[in-house]
Amino acid sequence: MKTDRELRVLLQNIDHKSYPAYKDTKGCYDFGNFRLYIDHVQGDPFASPSDVSILVAGHKAAFPAESYDGKEKKTALQDYLLRSFGRKLSAYNHMAKGSGKSGSLSVSRPGQEILERSACVVDEKSGNIIVRLSVGFPANGRTINSRELIRILFDFLPKCVEETLYYGRYEAKCRQEVEKVRALAEDQMEIRRQLKEQGLVAFVANGAVLPRESGASDRPMKDAVKFMAPPSMEVTMELPNRGKIKGMGIKKGITLIVGGGYHGKSTLLKALELGVYNHIAGDGREFVITDETAVKSRAEDGRSIQSVDISMFIGDLPNGKDTVSFRTEDASGSTSQAAGVAESVEALAKVLLIDEDTSATNFMIRDELMQRVVLRDQEPIIPFIDRVRELYEKQDVSTILVAGSSGSYFYVADRIIQMDRYEPVDITERAKEEAKAYGNNELAKANKIKPMEFSGERILLPVKAFKEPRLKIKTMGTDCISIDHENIDLRLVEQLTDPEQLNALGQLLKYAHLHFIDGKRSLKDVVDLLEKVMDEKGMEAVSAKAMARPRPQEIFASFNRYRGQGIIKSDGK
Repeated sequence: MKTDRELRVLLQNIDHKSYPAYKDTKGCYDFGNFRLYIDHVQGDPFASPSDVSILVAGHKAAFPAESYDGKEKKTALQDYLLRSFGRKLSAYNHMAKGSGKSGSLSVSRPGQEILERSACVVDEKSGNIIVRLSVGFPANGRTINSRELIRILFDFLPKCVEETLYYGRYEAKCRQEVEKVRALAEDQMEIRRQLKEQGLVAFVANGAVLPRESGASDRPMKDAVKFMAPPSMEVTMELPNRGKIKGMGIKKGITLIVGGGYHGKSTLLKALELGVYNHIAGDGREFVITDETAVKSRAEDGRSIQSVDISMFIGDLPNGKDTVSFRTEDASGSTSQAAGVAESVEALAKVLLIDEDTSATNFMIRDELMQRVVLRDQEPIIPFIDRVRELYEKQDVSTILVAGSSGSYFYVADRIIQMDRYEPVDITERAKEEAKAYGNNELAKANKIKPMEFSGERILLPVKAFKEPRLKIKTMGTDCISIDHENIDLRLVEQLTDPEQLNALGQLLKYAHLHFIDGKRSLKDVVDLLEKVMDEKGMEAVSAKAMARPRPQEIFASFNRYRGQGIIKSDGK
C-alpha cells in the first residue's frame, strides 16, 4: 500500500502524457482516514469510467453496531449510506473538465426498494465500510489532465467521505435518520416473521399509499386514497419500534381481487408483487409486506421452455409432444404460463400472484358453454381453476388472483376482495351467495381429473461459451441479458426492479458455469450453492461489477429463459 502523497507525485509526473500512463495509478493508497483503491483504469477518456473504491475502517466510521447487526438491518444501513454518498457525489459530477467521460462521478442509484448491493458493503464483524464508484479520469483530447484528477481524488472524494461515512461527524438530525433506518428495518423484519406466525401471505398496513405518481415514476402519488383494511380482514401486529400497527392480512389459500376498471385491483396486486422487497421510508408501501418467495405468474408468448413438467395443466397434445418433459423454443400463452407455474413451484414459491389481464384466457378458465361444446377429452388444457385448490392443499402454494371478467373463481376462492374506488371491501359472503344462487359449479367436474404430480429434478448441462476468456455479458436495463450474443429475455419477469439485478444474474450464470455446473447437479442445487456463496462471501466474490442481489426465484427464472442453457430431466429426458 502506498501513501496519498505518492499518488499525488505520480499524478503530477504523468501530467500531459498519453492517456495509457494512467494505468500506473492502479493500486491502494492510504489517505489517513480512509483507503483509496483504484481498481480498474479506463483505456481512453471515451471508454467506460474507471472503477474506484473507498474503505473506511470500522473504528473510524463508528456506526452503532445495533444499526447493522443482522442481514436486514445491514442491508438497510448500506442502502442509506449509498443514497447519502450518492447525493453528495452528484454535486461534484463533471466539475472536473475534459474530453469524453472526464470528470464524471457516479455510484449506484437505488430506487424505492431496499436491495443488497455490491456498491456499498458494511462488514458485520468489523464495521468496515466499502463504497464502490466510477470516476472518469480527466484528459484533454487523449492527453492526461492529472490536475483535474487531483481535484477529484484529493478534494471532492474526501469531502463526500467525511460528510457521509463517519458517524461521529453526523449532526443530530443525521443520527436520528440512521436510527429511523434501523427501526424501520427491524419493524419490517418483524412483520415478515409474524406473517408466518399468523398464517398470512401478505400484510397491507392501514394508511399505506399504493398508487404511484405516474407510469414513469415509482414515487407515491400525491393526494392518493390511503389504504384501509376491511374490518373482517383487519389484523394487528406488535412491532418493536412502531408499536401496534393495523392493516389487512391476507391468509394462506386462494384470494380473489375483483372490482370495476380503474378501481385499484392491479394497483393492489402490484404493491403485493413488490412487497417481497422492503421499501424506504416515505414510499407509502413501507408496511406492505408479502411472503418473500411470492412470484408473479403470467403468459409469456414466444419464450423458451426446457424439460419442464407441464402435465398438470397440459395433457395429450395432438402432435404427441411430451408434456412431462416439455420443450419448445416458441411457447404459446397457455404453455408458457403452465411452465411458469411449474417453475415457480420448483423455485419454492409459496405464493402465486396472477392478473387476469396478463394471463392466457384458456389457461385460466373454460366456461360451461365451452365445456359443453368442446368436451374435456377433446381439450388437452386443464385450466388453472381446476388446479388452484390442489396447489394449495398439496403443495402449500397460495394464490392471489385479480379477476375482472369471470366470476367462476368465486366458487373456489377462500376470500374475495372488491376494490371500490381504491378502497377494499370484503364481499366473500355476498359473492358466495350469488354464486350459489346462480347455479351449481359445473367446474366441479375437476374432481375427475387426474391428481397432479411433479416429476424428478432438472439437471443443468455445461455451456462451453462460459469457458471463453473473452465472453461478453451485457445487460439492457431490466429487459435483457446478452451472453455471447444469446439474449435472455426477462422483460416479463416483473419483480426485477433494478438493472443491477440483471448485472448480478449475468455474473451468477457465469460463476455457476465456472464452479458448479457439471451435468450432475440439479438447477435447485446450483441456485442453493450460489445463494451460499453470496451469503458467506458477499456478491463481490461473484464479480467486481456493480450488482444488486436478485432473489432465488429470479435466478431460477434466468436459467429457465436462457436458450443456450441445456436442461434435462433427472431421468435423462
